[in-house]
Amino acid sequence: MSDRSTDPTELARRFGTPLYVYDLERVRAARDDLFRWLPEGFEVFYAFKANPHVDLVRALRSGQGPACKAEISSTGELAAALEAGYPGSDILYTGPGKTPEELVEAVGRGVRTFSAESLSDLRHIGEAALAYRTVVDCLLRINSATASATTSIRMTGAPTQFGIDSETVAGCAQELTSVPGTRVVGLHLFSQSNARDEAALIEELTHTISVAAAIQDDLGIALKVVDIGGGFSVPYAQQGGRAAYPKLRGELEASLDVHFPGWRAGSPRLAVESGRYLAGDSGTLVTRVANVKVSRGKKFVIADAGINTFGGMSGLGRLLPVSVHVEADAGTEKASLVGPLCTPGDVLGRQIELPAGLQPGDLLSVPNTGAYGPTSSLLMFLGRPAPVEVAVDGAEVVSVTRIEHVRTPTAGERR
Repeated sequence: MSDRSTDPTELARRFGTPLYVYDLERVRAARDDLFRWLPEGFEVFYAFKANPHVDLVRALRSGQGPACKAEISSTGELAAALEAGYPGSDILYTGPGKTPEELVEAVGRGVRTFSAESLSDLRHIGEAALAYRTVVDCLLRINSATASATTSIRMTGAPTQFGIDSETVAGCAQELTSVPGTRVVGLHLFSQSNARDEAALIEELTHTISVAAAIQDDLGIALKVVDIGGGFSVPYAQQGGRAAYPKLRGELEASLDVHFPGWRAGSPRLAVESGRYLAGDSGTLVTRVANVKVSRGKKFVIADAGINTFGGMSGLGRLLPVSVHVEADAGTEKASLVGPLCTPGDVLGRQIELPAGLQPGDLLSVPNTGAYGPTSSLLMFLGRPAPVEVAVDGAEVVSVTRIEHVRTPTAGERR
């Protein structure tokens, strides 16, 4: 157990609940492990959507291990990246709906690499670059017509807002590589999230490498950068540890030797991206029991954390059920763990194993909640306060913060 000053239940007693604790030592350990599984020379982009907490993303650039770069999709995430010390040169700006205003802001604040989801998106990026009399590097995001492994979230092989359909690239290669203000330097392929196991991850990533090689031929240019995506797995609100990938390095090296024989000399540079793997097991959510009731023979434990605190994935059917920490000598019983909101959808787990005899005031800890927590939840629903977030590093409490909802007047008029 960590020092009492940084133990999650002790912190909950000091600062109140609901409360998240992010262990920065575990963030750095996840980063170091991921680099260890990958071939030498790979870059790792951290997907800020998983958790943009400034102390957490700063930890991915600190310590003895190699530093992560930043993959962002909004000016809010851009602000967090810059605050955490990421230079514009280490930021990849992605997303299917980039507005002219945010593109201009991103270029103005030093971002020089963008992922383009379509020809029109590429043109919008170019217009923003030209406004600053510069040229920016672009990775073409590809929606491959084929896929390999199965996964919980698939992002290719179907009509989607993400990426340029792979079968259309050859026909529009000239247009894609001649947009003023842009320089097409590589590809961005992200086909899956949370791969089922190592074999599935390897199958998908090696397939992605072969797709990238084919797209290079269609474009008729030598790629300088290839981002093959992610899919690295960690339990989400469940007991367990991060996945290990001991075979990944060798399999990727073999595939790259076939499809990109110059990669060992840095041509092209290779990258992956990850959010949940880097942040997931760093987090613990502590919630307090507000009430316990029985309805028609079923027990409900009502907590002060609900889908406004930890519920960003509930709409996708990916949240249920959570698991909670149970002392080894404590008995358990089946009950539903629900939140405090005035909606029947505020459920964290239906008929799950909970400590027997819970009473109002008792604390429950949910593990592996460092990714897709507060900022992917219904934070403003019913106006309840956001959870407290505590970052700890060893025995030190680094920060104690809370996201505040403030309505402010807006100047100007948009026509």
